[in-house]
Amino acid sequence: MNIIGIDISKEKFDCVWIRDLEANKVKSKVFKNCPDGHKSLLDWAVKNMGSEPQDITVLMEATGVYHEALAYYLHNATVRVAVLNPARVRDYAKSLGSKTKNDKRDAMVIARYGATQSLALWQPEPESIRSLKALLARLDAVEKDIQREGNRMEKATVSGASSVIIDSIQSVLDFMDEEKKRLNKIINDHIDSDPILKKDMALLKSIPGVGDVVSRHMMAIYHSRNFQRASQMAAYLGVVPIEYQSGSSIKGRPRLSKAGSSVVRAKLYLPAVVATRHNPQAMALYQRLLSRGKAKMAAIGAVMRKLVHMCFGVLKHQQAYSPQAA
Repeated sequence: MNIIGIDISKEKFDCVWIRDLEANKVKSKVFKNCPDGHKSLLDWAVKNMGSEPQDITVLMEATGVYHEALAYYLHNATVRVAVLNPARVRDYAKSLGSKTKNDKRDAMVIARYGATQSLALWQPEPESIRSLKALLARLDAVEKDIQREGNRMEKATVSGASSVIIDSIQSVLDFMDEEKKRLNKIINDHIDSDPILKKDMALLKSIPGVGDVVSRHMMAIYHSRNFQRASQMAAYLGVVPIEYQSGSSIKGRPRLSKAGSSVVRAKLYLPAVVATRHNPQAMALYQRLLSRGKAKMAAIGAVMRKLVHMCFGVLKHQQAYSPQAA
């Protein structure tokens, strides 16, 4: 069984190779999370397993950015790589009745997950998408800082703070506003310089209610995952309803799953509100749900999901939006 589970952190990563699942025979080793450590892992795996890199499967959790360098290295070395959702691994550990938690034990759980569950192999994102995602993340961070400084300005003004404090906050706001403009220009230039992204941007903006902000994020998400259906993309973004119901006594109200990025969901809200007034399909869906007694927020959530489906459709079929075709 050529499966290795890895628990990774900033400085190191623990590896567990399950030699025999039924007999619970394992071999473990710790490596530094650096280029030399990545090479040492591959050499160790090939030597101990007696296999070629393409016959080895390595599993790791998505841990911020700490797993990325190792995942890219192994993928380039033809190793089969799977990057797992930490929540699923955590639930799997609970199903095993595992109570102990340490790095070696976590690596063991990840390895067992790979030995018993179906896996979707990881594929690196195109460089243009990786750059776009990094730029969007930076722009979002700057926008949050602008909001924080704006809140500080409001408090300083109300409390009658000195002109020194107010001038300091204003100078930071001015700088951040300029940085926001600069980042927006860089993002637009990046999209315009790539024929695929430029075409996709135009297709997405053909959807009533979808503007620059949503288009950028939908492109980044669509091209970074191998979605087969629109429902998969909606589930990834956490805009699908989940029920809480059992028998005749438990009847909770359906709510959005809220899995995935809360940032993207927040950016979908106002476009969904606009779509209820200007997008024929969204408008019909919204009114139909309201007529059935659904709450306005629940109806807006359904429109958010509908917009994601529309975005997926125009990108998959490479055709501009039209109500009739949709």
